[in-house]
Amino acid sequence: MVSQKMLELGQKRSVIREIFEYGNQRKAQIGAENVFDYSLGNPSVPAPQIVTDTLQQMIAQTPAAQLHAYTSAPGDPQVRKAIAEYITKTHGYAADPGNLYMTVGAAASLTISLKALVVPGDEVIALAPYFPEYRVFTEMTGARFVTVDTAQSNFQIDAACLAAAITPNTKAIIVNSPNNPTGAVLTEESVKNLTAVLTDKSAEYGHPIYLIADEPYRELVYDDIQVPYLPNYYPNTLVCYSFSKSLSLPGERIGYILVANEAADAQAVYAAVCGAGRALGFVCAPSLFQQLVGKCLGYTADISVYDENRKLLYQELTACGFEAVYPDGAFYLFVKSPEPDAYAFCDKAKQFELLLVPGDDFGCPGYVRISYCVTTEQVQRSLPAFRQLAKLYTGD
Repeated sequence: MVSQKMLELGQKRSVIREIFEYGNQRKAQIGAENVFDYSLGNPSVPAPQIVTDTLQQMIAQTPAAQLHAYTSAPGDPQVRKAIAEYITKTHGYAADPGNLYMTVGAAASLTISLKALVVPGDEVIALAPYFPEYRVFTEMTGARFVTVDTAQSNFQIDAACLAAAITPNTKAIIVNSPNNPTGAVLTEESVKNLTAVLTDKSAEYGHPIYLIADEPYRELVYDDIQVPYLPNYYPNTLVCYSFSKSLSLPGERIGYILVANEAADAQAVYAAVCGAGRALGFVCAPSLFQQLVGKCLGYTADISVYDENRKLLYQELTACGFEAVYPDGAFYLFVKSPEPDAYAFCDKAKQFELLLVPGDDFGCPGYVRISYCVTTEQVQRSLPAFRQLAKLYTGD
């Protein structure tokens, strides 16, 4: 017999993937130009030119045996050194390359970090709304997944609610800023509230509560908003980073984990990260793309396209009567469903070939996520469909 839990996960895709696959079917039936697919966070903006130029140069000038060879299990030492130096220069945090582990994207960063820290019976907190796979990753460790609602606090942290959710079994909290699905960025005040609670509760229960910072959208921010770098605020931090969004390389699966130097038992935590990578089969992240990202640090894709989409969608949808969170970053618009059942709302949207994702699996019923990392031309063509959808509720 196979694992029943794995069977269930394999037979039922995430709601995001279900809608994405439905969209592929509709595109085959009626033409891609007639389907307004806002399901998947798949960057539409191409990687910056330096990525193509660097990749071509590497292929032309580097011996194949070196280009495609194994690196050290935690990653190429020179790449880790370059990333640590970039973090130190950019975020004012003295990162240690010896505490940095290269990973197969953000999913591997999170699963490795959780496997390294958590044992059955522990609890892991996520701030709702959250990326749905947090629950899957957490429950696979045997830990209990706990959520703290932020919708009532403008998607910032309510210190009292967070403190009430922490128990002696709490081992870690996952924080995602800029956030998927809201696009909200945690303010410095929120971060200080968070770290004060974690510091107090760690002292009260006599063990560190780790902060796992999931940061694939760090560079995708608008209006000069600053994203606090969490190791500067809290010692027991692990940063999980991916280049998927910043460099528009989602399919290349490349990222890293940084264990803060000041973390309790930092050397043991890093060793556990290495052990978890080994146990999960995530040793030696793709070597070609390790070398590539090491040469492209500080560059981002052209996010002005996302910014234009953000403003256009927010303006048009609110003008239609929809209520939405104005995003500070990432490329998601979180819209309040005009009826309590967000699934029913998304089904009605399909009448107009609008593919939206209900917020229930994000831990926030009554909302839908619109992933606007699409072409601006698609956004413009979809606006009449959104207006028709709004009329179902306004009667205009």
